[in-house]
Amino acid sequence: MSVDSIIPPRAVPAPRPFAALGRWLRGLDWRPVASFAAIIAIWFAAHEFNWVRAKFLPSPVDVVNRFWFEINSGTILYDLAETLRRNIIGLAIGSGIGLALGAVLGTSRWVARIVGPTVLAQRQTALFAWVPLLSVWFGGADVGKIAFIAVAAFQPVVVNTWRGLALVPKTYRELAEALSFTRWDYVWLVAVPNALPAIFTGLHGALIYAWLATVGSELFLNIAPGLGGRLSEGSQLFEIDLLFLAIILFGLVGLFYNTLAERTEAALLRWNKR
Repeated sequence: MSVDSIIPPRAVPAPRPFAALGRWLRGLDWRPVASFAAIIAIWFAAHEFNWVRAKFLPSPVDVVNRFWFEINSGTILYDLAETLRRNIIGLAIGSGIGLALGAVLGTSRWVARIVGPTVLAQRQTALFAWVPLLSVWFGGADVGKIAFIAVAAFQPVVVNTWRGLALVPKTYRELAEALSFTRWDYVWLVAVPNALPAIFTGLHGALIYAWLATVGSELFLNIAPGLGGRLSEGSQLFEIDLLFLAIILFGLVGLFYNTLAERTEAALLRWNKR
């Protein structure tokens, strides 16, 4: 008689297909969900109990119905695509110029003395003060809107890149000189890794400012396809459900941008520390 026939087989636990899902749900932070649910509940209550007149506050159901209507007609998707197109182009242009100029200012004291005060003065100018000038130079169509978005993205990137590269500790520079680093080696291997947190802060700011400028450009310059144009349409035609829908979409895209920037920044900084 074998040993296996004497010792009973050990019970195998039954598979639990939803165990991983349960662990994931338990690990979630439910506070934002609860906050969002509370806002929706208050919104429903305000509409149902007539705390606010219905013509000024649509029901959440009305906004959802308007959303499906816009989806089926294809209008809101086209407007969202146009808004994102302007935003991405302006963000890329402004951030690219800001990174290039910030790198020059941060690595050349001579250029910083000459150009730096002008950059700082431009940084102190209110963002929307550029709208009249840019509308004269570029018009109120797409080019003017993209130029305004580029100016908004340029401001935080150039200043943070400049400061990040300029404020490299003196000991790092002395070590680079002792190791006979070329100027390019010093910038690429020492200055840029040390300045990455400041640079990412500038890019994160550019993302936020560019999105605000996208909203402003579509509202204050010529009306064109885009979410800002739908906001103007909802205001002029007193279509409150459309107004709420456009505002919610602006907020959701902004939240997505902010989350994407935070996670990208965290991932790149972890990679830089290795």
